Amino acid sequence: MPRAKGMVGAVILALTLMLVIAQQATASSARVAALQAALKSAGLYPVAVDGVKGPFTARGVRTFQRRHRLLVDGVAGPQTRRALGRRGRPDLGSRVMHRGQRGWDVAALQFMLQRRGYPSGGVDGVFGAGTHSALTAFQRAAGLGVDGLAGSATIAALRRRSAPTSTGIPEGPVRFYRPVPGPIGDGFGAPRDGGRRRHSGVDFPVPAGTLVQAAGVGTTVYAGWNSGGYGNLVVVQHRLGYTSWFAHLSRVTSWVGERVSGGTRIGYVGSTGHSTGPHLHFEVRLNNFPIDPVPYLLSSTAARAPARLSCADPAAYRRARIDDCR
Repeated sequence: MPRAKGMVGAVILALTLMLVIAQQATASSARVAALQAALKSAGLYPVAVDGVKGPFTARGVRTFQRRHRLLVDGVAGPQTRRALGRRGRPDLGSRVMHRGQRGWDVAALQFMLQRRGYPSGGVDGVFGAGTHSALTAFQRAAGLGVDGLAGSATIAALRRRSAPTSTGIPEGPVRFYRPVPGPIGDGFGAPRDGGRRRHSGVDFPVPAGTLVQAAGVGTTVYAGWNSGGYGNLVVVQHRLGYTSWFAHLSRVTSWVGERVSGGTRIGYVGSTGHSTGPHLHFEVRLNNFPIDPVPYLLSSTAARAPARLSCADPAAYRRARIDDCR
């Protein structure tokens, strides 16, 4: 019996350590994301905020330190944080966050919401309408009080879940139509920019103006400009924690809150944001972690609705939500 109790105790201790490590990793990623957002506001971080400390982050910190005549060590310590001004403070958890605030902790909150599948439209450290909407959606799903205030209970709930591990093999029943016709160009995970950055989705090299269709049933949770390199972006929330991302669009025709299905028109192919030419960048994320979309893609493109409407009747178009009005 004592031996059995000892084994149970060891298992409990191991699980506790795993939870602590997962929480520390989440916090560390959120801190890096907050730093990246602060650097981006200073024009020193040219890629999307991802919470991973890589060469762009280290280079941005060193450049910032050099400009402000600080010790150039690439570490965002107390002096560097102070020099960042209100973008470098306060620490996450030091206050209850609400709409209208900005700062380091707000950027960390936005990143944590994004990781859990509730994108706010960007990690920029500004608590606006998008952050408020993402926060209340998370609070509702997590069974918390839906008050739009990010206090200790909300932060603890955001930290509770560890990151999923993608094996490249579909783990559930969710599948997606291809959003545009044609073959895939650049694939998932291929090093970008000379090996410095991995590709978080797949690219469809199709002409500018090609119709982009929703890849499955869901709700549009972001539709507009993204300053992190995606350009005109649409994000659709699907079931079981999946989201689909459509980037570099020339024009967005969906809107936040729109219920979509396979074939719903959401925009047109373009070359906005950090893009070298017309193409559709398509991502699938699970709890906001990019996974390889290819195993989840069906062989067919989303079927288009046969009906047509005149764009002169926008009210009728919004009610019908089909993709043939141009």
